[in-house]
Amino acid sequence: VGQYFANDEALGAQTAARGADVARAEAMLAGAKSDFARAEVEFGRRRNLSASGAVSGDELTQADNRFQAAKAALAAAQAGLAQARATAAQSAGQQKAANVLVAGTTVEGNPEVAAARAKLAQAELDLARTTIRSPVDGVVARKTVVVGQKVANGAAVMSIVPIQTAYVDANFKEVQLRKVRPGQPVELTSDLYGKGVKFHGKVSGLAGGTGSAFALIPAQNATGNWIKVVQRVPVRITLDPKELAEHPLRVGLSMDAVIDVSK
Repeated sequence: VGQYFANDEALGAQTAARGADVARAEAMLAGAKSDFARAEVEFGRRRNLSASGAVSGDELTQADNRFQAAKAALAAAQAGLAQARATAAQSAGQQKAANVLVAGTTVEGNPEVAAARAKLAQAELDLARTTIRSPVDGVVARKTVVVGQKVANGAAVMSIVPIQTAYVDANFKEVQLRKVRPGQPVELTSDLYGKGVKFHGKVSGLAGGTGSAFALIPAQNATGNWIKVVQRVPVRITLDPKELAEHPLRVGLSMDAVIDVSK
């Protein structure tokens, strides 16, 4: 925007200079007209006297040359004035065009300022979107992005483990589950902290099938030979959040669980 105002001032100075050029061309034209008139009078006088022999042919030729030179100088002065006026008109037109860009406008209302403000707002929005807030508290377990990478909406960028709401899936034998009921208290120990740290929780439910039933390749008995194998059923145990805050756990740790089936 400042460049527009500076350009307008420069064009104003240029227009003034072109006006001075026009004035100088007009003065040169006036001098050329005077020289032409004088040369024309001298040539006419000598031409009239040459008939009586009062003026030699050489003197007449010199007067004619001066007349032709004055005539050419007059034509050049006229062309110079026309060129100076055309240049002045062009400079005035450029100044008017520059005035249109800045007339009646302010810096705040300038279109380029508005466009720059829109770009700034978009950049601030892009910067704000570089901060991704997780819907849950936890620890980043797996990250699939790198610094500077652009991520599309809905793309998975990392896995969050909510350690404050961690639970235990205890695989009990099917023969141990006769008296297990949801809500029963459970005492657990972790190999991470040892026997000195006790976790307390409650049974929240039993899985809908054994671990082998949901295996990638379930066991099949196509031959008729059957050997009984004791199955294990996952039991979901929720833990005390306060104890988890004091001793955070991680996914995949080994735990020993004892369910109080008397309650």
